[in-house]
Amino acid sequence: MKATRYFDEQVLRKRPYINPAWCVAVLASPLAWERQPDGRFRFWGEVRRPGEAFTRVLRVVTLEDGETIHNAFFDRSFGRGSP
Repeated sequence: MKATRYFDEQVLRKRPYINPAWCVAVLASPLAWERQPDGRFRFWGEVRRPGEAFTRVLRVVTLEDGETIHNAFFDRSFGRGSP
């Protein structure tokens, strides 16, 4: 997995509940994706947190190469006007 320093040092620190393996899985099989105006990519995918009976949508943002993970967070608004 390729990731930015920001992802490694800030995102995972602020959101310790995010499993980096989930990000890799979202990139491998996204529900949807789109290119941002700045050239980065947004990918959405479903993940299930341990102990939860339902899935959540994880948004993963990559750099322009579509591989290097820069940000990740649960996106509660996906499906309401999202791609």
